[in-house]
Amino acid sequence: MKTAYEYLKANPVFHLATVDEGKGRVRPFGFVMKRNNLLYFCTNTTKDVYRQLVASPEIEISDKGTDDTWLRIRGKVAFDGSREAKAQAFDESANLLRIYPKGADDETFITFYFVDAKATLFSFSQAPKSLPLV
Repeated sequence: MKTAYEYLKANPVFHLATVDEGKGRVRPFGFVMKRNNLLYFCTNTTKDVYRQLVASPEIEISDKGTDDTWLRIRGKVAFDGSREAKAQAFDESANLLRIYPKGADDETFITFYFVDAKATLFSFSQAPKSLPLV
């Protein structure tokens, strides 16, 4: 795979780490999209993860492949609450409608993206390799 986006799509359950009151918090995520040549994710503004992202936007994502590789993306995120970004998310993943039946008009649904990040692909048999995000 040539980009972090391709890796995340091929291995769709990845883990996102935030900081909560000085302690690490990790949870599984499964949605990613490309928008404006950026890597986008989504969450709910009522969740702890949203509060943590607002308080400390430096995060790390880790994803494990089936070929003994793993990807780490570390960087800073920002939010995009535009209806256009939200609509694209629902266009790309109809499963989101089960959680957010109002679709792009749901006020609690929000997208976020990396504004500055580095993606590195690791392997037990090869040296780490930098990957472009998209």
